[in-house]
Amino acid sequence: MKLFLKEHLLLIIVQFIQFSVMFSIYWLDGYRSIRPGLYSVFLGIFFLACYLCYFFNSRRKFYKRLSKPLETLDDSFQKTEQTPISEALDSLLKDQYKLYQHQIKTLENQQLQHNTFMNQWVHQMKTPLSVIELTAQMLDEPDSSNIREETEKMKNGLNTVLYMARLRSIEQDFSIKPVELSKVVHEVNGENKRFFIRNQVYPKLEVEKVGITVETDEKWLFFILSQLINNAVKYSSGQNSSIVICIFEQAGEAVLEVTDFGVGIPDTDKKRVFSPFFTGENGREFRESTGVGLYLVKEAVDHLGHTIEFDSEVGEGTTFRLIFSQTQNLTSL
Repeated sequence: MKLFLKEHLLLIIVQFIQFSVMFSIYWLDGYRSIRPGLYSVFLGIFFLACYLCYFFNSRRKFYKRLSKPLETLDDSFQKTEQTPISEALDSLLKDQYKLYQHQIKTLENQQLQHNTFMNQWVHQMKTPLSVIELTAQMLDEPDSSNIREETEKMKNGLNTVLYMARLRSIEQDFSIKPVELSKVVHEVNGENKRFFIRNQVYPKLEVEKVGITVETDEKWLFFILSQLINNAVKYSSGQNSSIVICIFEQAGEAVLEVTDFGVGIPDTDKKRVFSPFFTGENGREFRESTGVGLYLVKEAVDHLGHTIEFDSEVGEGTTFRLIFSQTQNLTSL
């Protein structure tokens, strides 16, 4: 109704100006009887109101459609009245829908090609890195350790790129099954053994109960835990430091905590910890930070249906907490 009144507001104003002019002409021409003039104005308003009512009722669906936003793209195929303007609108929306779908399809194909290229490129780069790593083992120290340290950094970067590409199709990449948390922690610690030794930061695993199991994707959980442990080691302070990995149950939920005793996260950075490419104050001090790891962790956790929380104090350390809604015990399986 508001749109209809806005569209015909000028017509209504012009009509009232016309009635006023006609009434003034009668008055100035010497017709002093006001009743015929008022009657003519009344007839004019009556016919105008009839026209507006007919016009509005015949195009009620048209104005309602223009006033109500589309909830889905399929709403573009709704039909209104069989009037020229309504049919023109229906035709325009259909053409726009087809154009939009064509553009989406083009972008999806481009994105698919890009992801395919990135996946192939990452896997191709892993082969020469493995060769470099094997060659470095035959060198003397410290050259051997230095080369292997750099190759590990490159591997971590390639894995980040790979998971970044997979994140767009994460729903098709799931394989949900029972996973024992302590088993995954041991695998991640074994994978990062040289990383712990090189940084002189060592993990300590605390398990409240043996066999705590959750329903999740083991590959993505491995990646999530690797990122949390990598960050915990990176931001730990001092030599011979430690990080603590705790597995326990709380209120019927399984909880996995990764705690470091390092620099902590400033209060000004806490709200943006999971933002993509945000490095914050610590990122400027530790130049290896990319701001991608925790973003990928948060996206993966949300898609898996888990929860991630963290507590941090500057100079005291940080605790990241993964919460799983369903738990099982392997001893009962």
